[in-house]
Amino acid sequence: MAKKKTKTTKSKPTVGKATKKPSKTFSFKLSSQQKLIFGSLLIILGVLMFIAFLSFFFTGKADQSTLNQLASRDVKTENWLNKLGAWVSDLFIKKGFGISSFIFSGLLFLSGIYITLDINKSRLRRYWIWGTLIAIWLSVFFGFFAHKYDLLGGTIGFEVNSFLQDYIGKIGTILLLLFVLIVYLAIRFKVTGHSIVNLFKRAKSDIKSDFKSTDDPKEVALDNDLSAEAEDIKSAFDLKVTENKKMSEPKPAAKTETMHNVSVAKPSEEKSDDETELDIEIETVEEEVSEEDNLSNKLVEDFGQFDPTLELSKFQFPPLDLLKRYDTEGIKINQTELEENKNRIVETLNNYKIGIASIKATIGPTVTLYEIVPDAGVRISKIKNLEDDIALSLSALGIRIIAPIPGKGTIGIEVPNKNATIVSMRSVIASKKFQNCDMELPIAFGKTISNETFVVDLAKMPHMLMAGATGQGKSVGLNAVLTSLLYKKHPAEVKFILVDPKKVELTLFNKIERHYLAKLPDSEEAIITDNTKVINTLNSLCIEMDNRYEMLKNALCRNIKEYNAKFKARKLNPNDGHAYLPYIVLVVDEFADLIMTAGKEVETPIARLAQLARAIGIHLIIATQRPSVNVITGIIKANFPARIAFRVTSKIDSRTILDGSGADQLIGRGDMLFTQGNEITRIQCAFVDTPEVEKVTEFIGGQKAYPDAYLLPEYVGEDGGTTIDNNIDDRDKLFKEAAEIIVISQQGSASLLQRKLKLGYNRAGRIIDQLEAAGIVGGFEGSKARQVLITDLAALAILLSDEN
Repeated sequence: MAKKKTKTTKSKPTVGKATKKPSKTFSFKLSSQQKLIFGSLLIILGVLMFIAFLSFFFTGKADQSTLNQLASRDVKTENWLNKLGAWVSDLFIKKGFGISSFIFSGLLFLSGIYITLDINKSRLRRYWIWGTLIAIWLSVFFGFFAHKYDLLGGTIGFEVNSFLQDYIGKIGTILLLLFVLIVYLAIRFKVTGHSIVNLFKRAKSDIKSDFKSTDDPKEVALDNDLSAEAEDIKSAFDLKVTENKKMSEPKPAAKTETMHNVSVAKPSEEKSDDETELDIEIETVEEEVSEEDNLSNKLVEDFGQFDPTLELSKFQFPPLDLLKRYDTEGIKINQTELEENKNRIVETLNNYKIGIASIKATIGPTVTLYEIVPDAGVRISKIKNLEDDIALSLSALGIRIIAPIPGKGTIGIEVPNKNATIVSMRSVIASKKFQNCDMELPIAFGKTISNETFVVDLAKMPHMLMAGATGQGKSVGLNAVLTSLLYKKHPAEVKFILVDPKKVELTLFNKIERHYLAKLPDSEEAIITDNTKVINTLNSLCIEMDNRYEMLKNALCRNIKEYNAKFKARKLNPNDGHAYLPYIVLVVDEFADLIMTAGKEVETPIARLAQLARAIGIHLIIATQRPSVNVITGIIKANFPARIAFRVTSKIDSRTILDGSGADQLIGRGDMLFTQGNEITRIQCAFVDTPEVEKVTEFIGGQKAYPDAYLLPEYVGEDGGTTIDNNIDDRDKLFKEAAEIIVISQQGSASLLQRKLKLGYNRAGRIIDQLEAAGIVGGFEGSKARQVLITDLAALAILLSDEN
């Protein structure tokens, strides 16, 4: 057959292809079955060697007299693997490397794993080289303490020590072993002198913090965050599988695909006898990596990714036990009530000659949804107009008809339960949907009519408008939002700006000021209650927004998520003004009061933030009692797609907040409607009481915190112009250099000086005031950059020389 195949190939040569004789090819590559067999053999050998070595420490002395008589079948040995185990363990442990021989059994086992699973062998070679060197070093190290052939160091360790001590003595031997250890750590783990110093500093600070936490009982808490330990375990089993398998390895046979009467065979199909088998060699050219990427990759390799939580690495999230569990939790089905309501609905509709094909009930915490399918030919508007009649027959408050239910061919009638169930904050925080969610800013509002936990991402809303009459659950809803974020996000990842004109609703969060809150530099309290400070804070937030957009532009990123990922990968230099950006959530408890007292001064920065701040991680939550059009203007409504409506007093208010009716038919006590621009969802808001919030904030406030709250950029109002005289002697040392930068760039802003001269905001602001006094830049214009009054450097030089 071989000759025949060769002849056929010669008679029909293929242009541009080399013929190959299959009979002469020979490959050392193993098939998948051979890899499984060989890998399993190595795994078993590794386990057997480990058992033999372990047994030697218990039975080695008893087997010494039988080692020379192993050929005789009458001789009995005590080793757990009998004669072969006694001989191998004596060879490796006593005559070889001592206790470090266990490393070879581990390397055999690991080799079997790599071959069986077909993992890249480059790392395995490194393991064998370093493992053998470690075994030799440990043998010599343990042999230093042995006075004869010892089981710890073995013969090799003893003899090497004897040789070294004859020439350099015991002290020289110890120092030589220490030097070899240092060389190993430097090459293998890239240890440097700085990393050793940092290790000692970190250990010293940890000891201090531990002593401090034991002295202060408030800081003692259970560690319920196991992420660090999990990562350590994960890294211990770091086995990477190469994605690109070699093409010469056997692959399962593929089917033939037929397209437009053309039969296309996969490359893995067996070739016929008339065809020659050709191996295709694919050459890939790796993309060149820039110098910056090389540097960032080197930094990540040496120090790991930047961790924003490192400063508060021991921060513990509040445990669930701080939240209350209610006895009335869990839905209890009242079959009698369901039957009565069903009969009354059917009877009322029959009175108006409306037939029902089917009816189904879905029981929620406070409301039961009855889904009905009317007979053919019944107009939906006819059922919709019977809302008050059905409410009268059921003697219930707040009947709401959904006709039709979106996505279903049914009509929904929501009827309040006689005995409502409390939805606790604990139940929604503990739910798998919240605990396992992968959202930037997850919020657990409560439970839907189908008793499912409702979790949304504030970062995708991106802003939320909340309205409802007094006492219907607005403040509890805000507490639920803040509590959700406190249970999920580290203080380094999110900051809150809390505006509370009522002065009593959000004061509990003062305790977490240095963990989670943000404020103006000159502000004493983080909770903002004065309307004047609200205006300054909102304008300061606009400056922060502009600064962040400037940082994103310089980093070539589109949003905060990309920017932070790039910063964590050490691709952005902090010396260039870059920093990790936490999310900022602005919460306004009573927006109507601000509009009444401040008007346009509040509305303008709110509108700017609502339109622009989404991409840089600033999100707004605004609550108000009366959602009238003079409070919630068209500009604000257009930029707040996410709306929450608690019970309101009129249909007009419902249309203002939801662009539709329904909020006036809610039953209060946390009953709410949520929409994000599409369908409306009815939710029972989770109840979190004031004592629960107090416990959570006390637990967080009792832990180690940042030195101060997150400071927003300094803002000076229009009436706070410069008070600095044009005194040359009082000018900053960098005045001339700053003036040149401002004139060259033709942009008069403090943030520009911060980046170019690496200054703090306060010093840059003083230099700007001095430039204004000198007539180089114009006056303050809100969040805009100041106008530069000097056109070029020549004019600047003339101005400065005239002053001198």
